[in-house]
Amino acid sequence: MQTLRYAVFIMVWFNVLLATWLSIHMLYDPEGWYYFVPGVTDTGFYNQHFIRDIGIIQGFIALAFAIGWFKPGRRLELWGAATLWLIAHAIFHFWEVAVGICSASVIARDFPAVSLPALFGIAATAWACTRGQQMAPLPSKA
Repeated sequence: MQTLRYAVFIMVWFNVLLATWLSIHMLYDPEGWYYFVPGVTDTGFYNQHFIRDIGIIQGFIALAFAIGWFKPGRRLELWGAATLWLIAHAIFHFWEVAVGICSASVIARDFPAVSLPALFGIAATAWACTRGQQMAPLPSKA
């Protein structure tokens, strides 16, 4: 059981660190982020407002995973909400490939920063869900 907790710790803190880095970079230097991340320039013109909007979202994702680690009673809601956005983001990348906007090669290129955080979020949220069920109070007999 301790091994599973350690694995969840790694997944959660991977998401915290990645989302924190993305948030800071996107908010502080959106143009630098635009040219630094492989493939971003292929997705459309530079738009600092849009990049900063996504940077704010990444900040909330980082906070949700970090706070959830320290507040076990709030994990399911925090991690679940953050994970829903990560899943939607990953699905959107797959959709772009499916409709021919991007080639299939972008799936592998984007995997570490797009699909992996979503998978880690799903695993961590599922773990939090099972932990919550284990700690739920028993129904009272009235």
